[in-house]
Amino acid sequence: DAMTQMDYKYSLLGSTADEYRKRPLLLQVDDAPMNLFAVLEVKRELPRRWSTLTCFRKIRLYSLLFGLAVMFLIMASYILTGDKKGLLLTPSPYHFSSLVSPGPFAFNLTSVKDYAHIKLVVKSIRTKVEFRSTRQLPEFNALVKSEPHMFSVIPQKFLPGVKNPCWYEDYTGNITSDPYGTNLYGRYSRRFRTVFQHLRNTFQEHLFHHDGKPYRMRCLPYFYIIGQPKCGTTDLYDRLRLHPDVKFTTFKEPHWWTRKRFGIIRLSEGFHDRYPVEDYLDLFDQAAHQIQGNLTANTSGFPGHPNIIIGEASASTMWDNNAWVYFYDNTTEGEPPFLIQDFVHALQPDARFIVMLRDPVERLYSDYLYFGIANKSAEDFHEKVSESLQLFEGCLTEYTMRSCVYNTTVNNAMPVRLQVGLYIVYLMDWLTVFSREQILVLRLEDHASNRKYTMHKVFEFLNLGPLTQEIESEITRSPASNTRRPADKNLGPMLHITKEILRDFYTPFNEKLAKVLRNDSFLWESNSRL
Repeated sequence: DAMTQMDYKYSLLGSTADEYRKRPLLLQVDDAPMNLFAVLEVKRELPRRWSTLTCFRKIRLYSLLFGLAVMFLIMASYILTGDKKGLLLTPSPYHFSSLVSPGPFAFNLTSVKDYAHIKLVVKSIRTKVEFRSTRQLPEFNALVKSEPHMFSVIPQKFLPGVKNPCWYEDYTGNITSDPYGTNLYGRYSRRFRTVFQHLRNTFQEHLFHHDGKPYRMRCLPYFYIIGQPKCGTTDLYDRLRLHPDVKFTTFKEPHWWTRKRFGIIRLSEGFHDRYPVEDYLDLFDQAAHQIQGNLTANTSGFPGHPNIIIGEASASTMWDNNAWVYFYDNTTEGEPPFLIQDFVHALQPDARFIVMLRDPVERLYSDYLYFGIANKSAEDFHEKVSESLQLFEGCLTEYTMRSCVYNTTVNNAMPVRLQVGLYIVYLMDWLTVFSREQILVLRLEDHASNRKYTMHKVFEFLNLGPLTQEIESEITRSPASNTRRPADKNLGPMLHITKEILRDFYTPFNEKLAKVLRNDSFLWESNSRL
């Protein structure tokens, strides 16, 4: 049967959306000792009907015991972690080492003197580094089955003669009702609600009427800035916005593909309602209206500005598949059966992607300084790096490298995000579905030293026309965005031994990256600190 927008409900391993929102998450485990590196599978208990008083009494008893167990876990988590936000599906990332097997190289993480032991851990990791040439791609029908609503909303073909992927959607809602009233992006941010207020006021005048029916222009992005965090994506975004033919979503970092469509607002808050694809498409309405142009002067409905393109910039798109363990069956021995790029490719096989990278050693320190952790210091960073390396090495004793890179439990446990700097692992997975010509890979170091050069590469990659000298000067000369805060600069550089350890850890990954990209600058051997 054809699935319509009205009768579809999102599913979480088979349960309905209403059950998902109302019922607590249950982790199903057997009585055997649980390996914490194993992939967690979250399932939903089906509702049962009870007809006897005995059953009700049993439920009350089990509920009481369950409640006491939960209270004990919460109190224990407060005591052990000092985390006042509550116990989530994974332990606190800052105090995970006591819960896992330390592997063959146990050492005291609180002392910088354990340098030799940490070097052994890195050496052990390097012996287990291996890169597969391909991965098993999911069938198209399996993707549709996983997200049927998404595929029912977005068509297989877009408007001809328009550079950006757009289409006209039959508008079935009440014309006088609020088209953004249920948008979850608007619910959780006052700034987004302000943008939607403007769109709401002009919505009716952008409806195209044909044969007595109203139609609404919908668009997806022509290109995505997909990664990586703390690699200059904000600066690239701010400069591209100045190009007259480039429009973006109503705000940067919608994180829809990686987080919002799974109901993740912030990882520390657990799960919320899943954002439907319509909420994501609403973010492109402002740009769609500009592509569409003035309908009063263009009664044919054909876009008045067909050369405008839309971009979307979420630095999590390239690497963050952490939600998969809660939503997909674990059928691949610890590896996600579906990745973000599988869905994007199925919907937009011609999409383009921009990746900005920097020396992964410096990226990690910048990442550490950026987040609001109390009592930051070079010594604290060293301890967190040491702990993260031990966790990663412990995973590699039992699982493949790729399994550990995508292991949600390990990723959430590491106090610094080591895995984000393993650029080649993610890039190779993107190259299994998209061609090399569709992905532009830049270095922040090159962008910082010669913005004119990198911006010209971006303009050429996006097939953008020439600019006036005035606009080009504005794009290339403006100061950098989202640079390190003064308070963080005062902390100084990382410890020399931390840098040496991280350099050893990332070297085999950088070597493979340089080989795939055929560019030795991605070895970052002679990089000066930014």
